[in-house]
Amino acid sequence: MPDQLAELLAGARVAVSVQSKKPLQDSSGTDITGMAMKASGPDGDLLEYRQIGDWTYLRAGVKSLEKATGSHLPTADDLPPNANGLKQILGGEWVKMPADSFTKNTLGKEAAPSANPSADARQEKVIKGLQQLVSREVQFQDTGSKNGADHITATASFRTLFTGLVDELRPLAGDLPQGAELPTSQDLKDAPDKKVTADFAIKNGVLREVSVDLTPLADIAQDGKFALVLRLGNGNQATTAPDQATQIDPDSLAQQLLAGLAPSPRAGRSFDHAGRRGDSWPGPTFRAGLPRKRS
Repeated sequence: MPDQLAELLAGARVAVSVQSKKPLQDSSGTDITGMAMKASGPDGDLLEYRQIGDWTYLRAGVKSLEKATGSHLPTADDLPPNANGLKQILGGEWVKMPADSFTKNTLGKEAAPSANPSADARQEKVIKGLQQLVSREVQFQDTGSKNGADHITATASFRTLFTGLVDELRPLAGDLPQGAELPTSQDLKDAPDKKVTADFAIKNGVLREVSVDLTPLADIAQDGKFALVLRLGNGNQATTAPDQATQIDPDSLAQQLLAGLAPSPRAGRSFDHAGRRGDSWPGPTFRAGLPRKRS
């Protein structure tokens, strides 16, 4: 993994909140009244998302994204006059769109639901297989109390557990979004064959924190620690809509992006009114060896 990407992930924080009319364990999609997600890096917020009622709100932390990628995004002056939606996003402003936009493709047609009547049966089979996998491969241990919470650890071979997880999910491969693929058996052969431990902190019968120690998989000093931490708690405030948000057309925004409006590695890039670049385009560059992406 390139150093710059590793630094971004190591300093990343993702906060997710959900509010519902009912307890979350009893809630269906129609009970959810609000959702929010914020992804932040070492240099500030990267992306924020909120869904309230029939509207979805998005905001990009442009300066933080530029630092994270080592690439300069176009300014409003670099964009054609008709790229209003992209101008708002690249200006770091809140934008909004109908919440059902995410269930449509770029042509505005509703995504067709699966008509396979055996889908529920496949899901039940996968869940049962995962339960058996955990029971067979994971070793649990009660490690006592700390800071007012009871702790239980779960240890397993990373390669064995990850390979088993993917194998159990393969019956659902056909239900994955277009372009999403599960790792192949050849890919899984390169997974480290080392034991990884997860620590579960339970307070008053409620799971409060899960910390997965990934140190055995990382090339760091013996006394170092590399952990992925998930904390759970009650939300302290309701998700609200931003004070000001510009409504955008998702289809129009997709067309603007497909027209070639890509991050610019330096300022001064010009576009004509159709969104075409007037000179050669090497693609965005990244520091610290991040791979280039070419169209």
